[in-house]
Amino acid sequence: MIVTQTDEGWEIINQQAHGLLAVQLALQWQVDKRPVHWVETLIALTEHDDGQDAWEGRNHLTTAGAPLHFKILEYSVEQCRKMIQIGLQKSRWNALLMSMHTTFLYESKRGADKALDEYLDQQVSNQTKWRTESNATKEEAAYAYAFLQWCDALSLILCLGQVPPEGRRLEVSLGPDGAPYFIHQRTDGALVMEPWPFKSPSFDVHVESFQLNQLVFKNDKQLYNALQDAPVCVKEWTFCENK
Repeated sequence: MIVTQTDEGWEIINQQAHGLLAVQLALQWQVDKRPVHWVETLIALTEHDDGQDAWEGRNHLTTAGAPLHFKILEYSVEQCRKMIQIGLQKSRWNALLMSMHTTFLYESKRGADKALDEYLDQQVSNQTKWRTESNATKEEAAYAYAFLQWCDALSLILCLGQVPPEGRRLEVSLGPDGAPYFIHQRTDGALVMEPWPFKSPSFDVHVESFQLNQLVFKNDKQLYNALQDAPVCVKEWTFCENK
């Protein structure tokens, strides 16, 4: 979950919803610069945070009983395996991108845990195998994953409310072309990306969020029920080319 504290409690955005927002952004990318295996890449982007623990016990709560923000949980080898298994049931390309995503996230933690090290070692051979089976070059796979990572980063910036005020620019990340991209907000509230990588001069995207006024929960079941009963708030953003 993406958890933001508010004056009244918590704003919750499911990570799967964040993935859906990332796909909305990806669909606006210039057609002639799309990665190979386009449909499979979009599906991988949708599912890049799947495989989370079941809603039982206290899997989604902090020790204090607050909703568990995804950044608090350092890593879960079991979730990584589940996520790749989900992708592998669709195509080798999906599994490849999921594998590359976990390598990107957790390679820096190598040496902290034997199970994680074994998992990361396994991904080296998996990625070579799945890239070959997908008839893709190493460069094509790297471009596709960089595209996924860029859309993921932009979606997270929006979900976390990180666009700075007063027109200040924020770097999203390097795009798949290796260029840095910067986002800022105009005085009318529209968002501008520089350079402009999208096919349309303007477009809208959205994500569902839930507002909770209860601060602490006994268990996952109580939190899950509260989320089902909470009013849905649709957060929307408009992107416009800055001409």
